[in-house]
Amino acid sequence: QASPKEALVSEFAIEARGLFKTYKTKAAVNDLSLTVRPGLLYAFLGPNGAGKSTTLRMLTGLVKPSAGEVFVMGHSLASEPMTVKSLIGLVPDDLPLFDRLTGDETLLFTGRIHGLPSAEARRRTDELLSYFDLADARGRQVHEYSLGMKKKLALAAALIHRPRVLFLDEALNGVDPVSVKSIADLLRSLVASGVTIFFTTHVLDVAERLCDEVGVIHDGRLVASGTLDEIRQLRQMGADARLEDVFLQVVGAEAVKTPPSFLS
Repeated sequence: QASPKEALVSEFAIEARGLFKTYKTKAAVNDLSLTVRPGLLYAFLGPNGAGKSTTLRMLTGLVKPSAGEVFVMGHSLASEPMTVKSLIGLVPDDLPLFDRLTGDETLLFTGRIHGLPSAEARRRTDELLSYFDLADARGRQVHEYSLGMKKKLALAAALIHRPRVLFLDEALNGVDPVSVKSIADLLRSLVASGVTIFFTTHVLDVAERLCDEVGVIHDGRLVASGTLDEIRQLRQMGADARLEDVFLQVVGAEAVKTPPSFLS
């Protein structure tokens, strides 16, 4: 029988079918269906409160949908949760790191949890700490790290088991420009090797440079999905329209607002 790393080949790396998430009478996500093909970097965008993080949490098993199904590499999250979780890496926005572990201990522990032999966990830990410029801080406890350092450590932990699908929730927020460049280069390298990346961000210029396809959620509904060119054509926008322009039109945002009169 094939191991999770030799998972059955599916047309889609990520597939969501009719996802709903309701809190009391409020639908945070409303009948959302999407597909992401393997080896793509998919940017999932939306205003604050649109349902981005809730969707990502349902796709990764952190939140149970009120209705609908999720498949990762052809495996059902509902019926094969451990297989799916062995195939994915996740950097959530709230960064649930262990404050009293050192950076070194965090990665070694994560590697061992994923079943890596001690020597391999050590080798990968050393390489990741070096790549993310955390080697000098490896002996410091995580609570001493800056936000940017925590983001990089969380990304390193998400990568240590070589996931097939990587989910990132605002992973670039609070990261310095030099590190953003190195992380962006790493993400493109991962995609080139066949990894699928699904990420949420408010940094639209970074998304435009990196993404292969875009999904836009607004008021819990997926209102656009595809390549930037496809969405431009659908919205009858020019070929030179930037992602920011497309995003604002799709969500119906006003490009210019009049300041309060007392500030004029």
